[in-house]
Amino acid sequence: MGSNVITADQWLGAAKHRRTVYGLKGTSSVPDSRVQEILQQVLSFAPSSYNTQPVRITLVTGEKHKQFWDAIIAAAEPILKGAGEQVWTMMSGMFQAHKAAYGSVVFWESGNSIKEAGETHQSAAHMFGEFGDHATGMHQILVWTALELEGLGANLQHLNAIPPVEAALKKFCGVPDDYKLKAHLNYGDEAQDHPQVPQKLPFSETLKVIN
Repeated sequence: MGSNVITADQWLGAAKHRRTVYGLKGTSSVPDSRVQEILQQVLSFAPSSYNTQPVRITLVTGEKHKQFWDAIIAAAEPILKGAGEQVWTMMSGMFQAHKAAYGSVVFWESGNSIKEAGETHQSAAHMFGEFGDHATGMHQILVWTALELEGLGANLQHLNAIPPVEAALKKFCGVPDDYKLKAHLNYGDEAQDHPQVPQKLPFSETLKVIN
């Protein structure tokens, strides 16, 4: 076997650098073409169970990103106002901050790919929804880490928690009906110091070694 170009410690250091960054500018020091290249690289090698490849990605940048968030806000406002003006006031401020970022990497799951995988591998059909979650999570962390290593900041949002938002974004992005919104990654140049790793539980609670 050939020698590894990248060590495990280097890889873990890169992964550790990734943090949730909320303070983002409406600019990107990284060209759209480079972000697209990163997305293509991740899609070319990121794993999925049985290599079913259920992950789909939409890249939204610049002025289109502002319109993307306008669609989110329009769909979410009636729901959040229904929960109370205080809720809407708090959430609308957060939405405006996200809108101020430069771009979004939108992660979808292809429903047809999940269905076809279940038909092909019937004994595991009941698992492919969960397998899809694993696959999209791995794609998300790889893209997120790569963008931050390029010098950008990013934060992961799950606006599918507000049901009308998914329909609005599917329409905005022009994706097939079988796509399911999983999450989207806001990104842009950082407008804050890069965050440190938060406090974690002790290993005595999270790790067990059997030998």
